Amino acid sequence: MNTWVALLRGVNVGGNNILPMKELKALLAGLGFCGVQTYIQSGNCVFQYEDADAALITQRIEDAIDQAFGFRPPVLVISAAALTAAINANPYPDADPKTVQLFFLFAPAPNADLAALEALRAETEQYHLTDPVFYLHAPDGIGRSKLVAKLDKFIPAQKTARNLRTALKLQDMAGK
Repeated sequence: MNTWVALLRGVNVGGNNILPMKELKALLAGLGFCGVQTYIQSGNCVFQYEDADAALITQRIEDAIDQAFGFRPPVLVISAAALTAAINANPYPDADPKTVQLFFLFAPAPNADLAALEALRAETEQYHLTDPVFYLHAPDGIGRSKLVAKLDKFIPAQKTARNLRTALKLQDMAGK
């Protein structure tokens, strides 16, 4: 069995795309996934499944949510090993985990405009882009960050963000 982490984008945010985690857990178990666990209400799942094709698993989850709930959130499925690699590559290991955001990219972003991001960066913010993850250390929070507000424009790749504390919790769940 392979251990997978599914990161759903844009569920249970601002009263939109409501997806109760209890129902998501049951839906994934119904797809044949084993040991399904969810974490907080923003669409974080850990499970085991025999298939080694993340794209196929993603498609199955998106189709099942669409059929059961009537909307299709983007889903990123990564292996537990890929999650650990992303955490280990964090360039801000000494920062408070609540202040480090990992923006998991659905695909590499070769056309990222880092110069434009640099112009928007607050003095306290630091960032680093790799193929699978855009790391942002924002000790003052991301709510009013000009960089975060324009991130989709300057890193034109679909992405879903989790703070480091959440990523570490998912890693812990995947290890059990």
